[in-house]
Amino acid sequence: MAEYLASIFGTEKDKVNCSFYFKIGACRHGDKCSRLHNKPTFSQTILLQNMYQNPQNQATVAEGPVPTNKSSIMSDVEAQEHYDTFFEDVFLELEEKYGEIEEMNVCDNLGDHLVGNVYVKFRFEEDAEKAVNDVNNRWYNGQPIYAELSPVTDFRESCCRQYEMGECTRGGFCNFMHLKPISRELRRRLYGRRRGGAGVGGGASSGPMVRRGRSRSFSPAATSPRRRSKSRSPGRHRRRRSRSRSR
Repeated sequence: MAEYLASIFGTEKDKVNCSFYFKIGACRHGDKCSRLHNKPTFSQTILLQNMYQNPQNQATVAEGPVPTNKSSIMSDVEAQEHYDTFFEDVFLELEEKYGEIEEMNVCDNLGDHLVGNVYVKFRFEEDAEKAVNDVNNRWYNGQPIYAELSPVTDFRESCCRQYEMGECTRGGFCNFMHLKPISRELRRRLYGRRRGGAGVGGGASSGPMVRRGRSRSFSPAATSPRRRSKSRSPGRHRRRRSRSRSR
């Protein structure tokens, strides 16, 4: 029985634990969900809830109707530049302050539980824990940041395959991740630099996140003496041991 329960943990056959929360770290039912949301006590991945504000999604406002002047509407090129700037600033600052990032993903969904969610997967669990504790005391673009550890470690399980093939019929309200891509040039700068052994690039010291009541001031990031490499999110560590941190 124990082996069977472990094998269905976090799947649709599991009638106790929420499979959506296990896969994507968010659920459209929130606290009203009939199944349990097992929040991890340790993970490589952190979730920054609703952090990215897509200017193209902010069409309607309380001040009045959507402007008809085309010059006031952001073009696709401008929107991509806006997104790349956001992505690079956050990526570099988090990596500079807390440790190496394996990947960072931003949701392009429209549902309240996914819109603007930023998932950051660190190499070490201790770096993720330090980032969550510190970032929760910071602000971005005039809004407080809400961070938590996320059970998501394999984004292939979280993404909408139909969206990747251009066939998702649910649009922005799909319950699986629609990840917003960065430009090829930015991807080369952020991820390609590691192949040559280059260190973290500049820009982190002037990043966008600030402490409450202060302007662009940051506390030094502490370095953990011990590090665990691979995530041990609920259910997965019962079935297999973590891989070695060396590759």
